[in-house]
Amino acid sequence: MHGRVTIAIFAFGLVSTSFGGNDAAVVGVVRLPPPTLERPLDQRYQTSESVVVPINPPAAVVYLEGDFAAPAALAVKTTAEMSQKNVQFSPDLVAVRVGSAVTFPNLDDTYHNVFSYSRTKRFDLGRYRRDERPGTVVFDKPGLVTVHCEIHDRMRGTILVLETPYFQKTDTTGRFQLDHLPAGHFLLKAWVSEADVRQQPVDLKSGTTLRVDFRGR
Repeated sequence: MHGRVTIAIFAFGLVSTSFGGNDAAVVGVVRLPPPTLERPLDQRYQTSESVVVPINPPAAVVYLEGDFAAPAALAVKTTAEMSQKNVQFSPDLVAVRVGSAVTFPNLDDTYHNVFSYSRTKRFDLGRYRRDERPGTVVFDKPGLVTVHCEIHDRMRGTILVLETPYFQKTDTTGRFQLDHLPAGHFLLKAWVSEADVRQQPVDLKSGTTLRVDFRGR
């Protein structure tokens, strides 16, 4: 059975599957903005004349919100990584659950100084080189954290700190798949940027996979 929503920016359908157990799943595609063309910056602060696509293509974070009790296996906090590579944050979008940590290794042959003045988390790692181990930052509140480099003002990264254990970053084509979800009525969101957060109410049923596509604005 397939359906189409015309009053919002989404289309979704319910597909019966042979999904194991009583878990539900959501699959779909987020329509992403086109990649931004930039002039690459070398590690001696000079800009080349050629125009290239950045190493970080557009992506989104899809996550489930609602009143649910997460299984004990999903309560484990993890450590994510946001490197500095080719004078950019790589990846430039990271999603973690509240209480998780992020490390910021320097893979370049120049100094970096990673910091954030965001309300969700303020920190300053100071200047460090490739062979120096930076500090690990634990994100203990939900919200959005914008990350910068004090030396290279064009560098910008985003850390999305979520309370839900059910989330996934899309691939470069916008595709996602959330598995092992509880049954019930929830809100599915797609974070594309601070100014572009799309959402769709969903009714998840045990043993089925729901198709949700987030169309562009």
